[in-house]
Amino acid sequence: MSTNACLQLSLYLVVLLACVKPLGAYMARVYQGRPFVLDRVLGWLERSLYRLAGVNDQAEMTWRQYATAVLVFNGIGFLALYALLRLQGFLPLNPQKFGAVRPDLAFNTSVSFVTNTNWQSYGGESSLSYLSQMLGLGVQNFVSAATGMSVLVALIRGLARRSSETIGNFWVDLTRSVLYILLPLSLVLALVLVSQGVVQNFRPYERASLIDSSGAEANTVAEQTLPMGPAASQIAIKQLGTNGGGFFNANSSHPYENPTPLSNFLQMLAILLIPAALCHTFGVMAGDTRQGRAILAAMLAVFVPLALGTVVAEQAGTSILAKNGISQRASSSSPGGNMEGKETRFGITDSALWACATTAASNGCVNSMHDSFTPLGGLIPLWLMQLGEVVFGGMGSGLYGMLMFVVVAVFVAGLMVGRTPEYLGKKIEVYEMKMASLIILIPPLLVLIGTAVAVSGPGLAARDRDTGTVAALSNTPGAHGFTEILYTYSSTGNNNGSAFSGLSTDVPFYNLTLAVAMLAARFWLIIPILAVAGSLARKKSAPQSAGTLPTHTPLFVGLLVCVVLLVGALTFVPALALGPIVEQLQMTSH
Repeated sequence: MSTNACLQLSLYLVVLLACVKPLGAYMARVYQGRPFVLDRVLGWLERSLYRLAGVNDQAEMTWRQYATAVLVFNGIGFLALYALLRLQGFLPLNPQKFGAVRPDLAFNTSVSFVTNTNWQSYGGESSLSYLSQMLGLGVQNFVSAATGMSVLVALIRGLARRSSETIGNFWVDLTRSVLYILLPLSLVLALVLVSQGVVQNFRPYERASLIDSSGAEANTVAEQTLPMGPAASQIAIKQLGTNGGGFFNANSSHPYENPTPLSNFLQMLAILLIPAALCHTFGVMAGDTRQGRAILAAMLAVFVPLALGTVVAEQAGTSILAKNGISQRASSSSPGGNMEGKETRFGITDSALWACATTAASNGCVNSMHDSFTPLGGLIPLWLMQLGEVVFGGMGSGLYGMLMFVVVAVFVAGLMVGRTPEYLGKKIEVYEMKMASLIILIPPLLVLIGTAVAVSGPGLAARDRDTGTVAALSNTPGAHGFTEILYTYSSTGNNNGSAFSGLSTDVPFYNLTLAVAMLAARFWLIIPILAVAGSLARKKSAPQSAGTLPTHTPLFVGLLVCVVLLVGALTFVPALALGPIVEQLQMTSH
């Protein structure tokens, strides 16, 4: 790996880790109701929202009430977004006169944004009005992220409280997440992105004549359409909220979304910023910051080697080209490597690092085409999703998923030494293990069943009933085609949303099956998480003894990493062997 790549990765990690403690401590104060600067500025707005909604902010909820509120709120959000997409042609702020979104696509898109997946089977600039982008997708970018943060906070309260029947108030947690955390950070980031050239306007699309439209070909294009719109405001929250849905179809590789290396660095930082800082928030709210540092260390222990591996794989280039004497160096000073599908303004390192950050953080945006990565370079982002989106993961969902792996690790350690497992003074018993097993096993089940059904036939010959086009693999069927389908269900079955490309999914079969995967991956996990929170909150504190397992030491961090990797390896290595591993062997054998 080149020195430049090492410096870029080091700078990214240093800046990220420098932000963890101050932001994490601030978020802890927000959720604990302790004084902070913005409550004096926006406190009146928070209280007004409670009065307007008829919410008693002093009343707390049991886990069942909390879960009901989560489902009702997100159900209403889904219906509102679906109606907005279907009625788009009759609504204002639609300068391009886009019509209604097809029912199956509207259903898929609504589920996608409500579940914080942001999978896109559409091109934003060719399908959605400004109103749909702002009022529909933009709003869900905020509230779906806030929902995940709220569920995490409820779980932390369950761990921290003793003999309690309640775990907080969902409406208060949701409001505070949006008002005091997501909105201020998004405002700052959006202004910075505008300064870098990201578009933010309501003008109709522009038409520009090319400087030189002459040429020998009769079909030479003389004019280009330049899409406009309020992009910067949505891009800021799509990154900070680990959403990932792009305003434009090319997502973060589009120059109007991500024009400069600085905008690229800031957006990449925003992807992991809050998930990493929530580790410190957890430590503060649990009363032991060492616990938060241990979980953050476990996440980094997985993320850093995999990010390095992706950079090395892409800088190594394609062996077939090398064997045929074709240079992969852009210049004499370039280290060379696989530049297919990557933007020259970012290069290999930033593209590979972004791919790992976005798949680690349940953020579906891309600044390069993962389909064009080398087989091993594409395997690592795929496997990061398949680990359960717990290496940083989504807003709140990554950390509460990792905490379930902590429960399993503690249980395994307890069996090894013959003691009742405990975590933060709470005994881990049969009920918690059943719920943790559900949470860990549901996403792989969705991924493998969805992939199996798709490759058995329906996913290879799904016909669009409106256009008559067939959903086909753009590349040669075989190992790479299998990887494309596996990546698609890994992405939706873990609420990530990034796409491998090469697979046409805007057909009823994929729109419906992927929507089912996204719904199940989101809410079949949230309900058991809240059930665990309620169960732990009711427990009394178990006093520490000489036999109590320390859960903040390097030994436990290593055990936790092994549990995460072991589950991912046992579950997905056979499927990976049919896709990227076979493709790598085929490439090197030529």
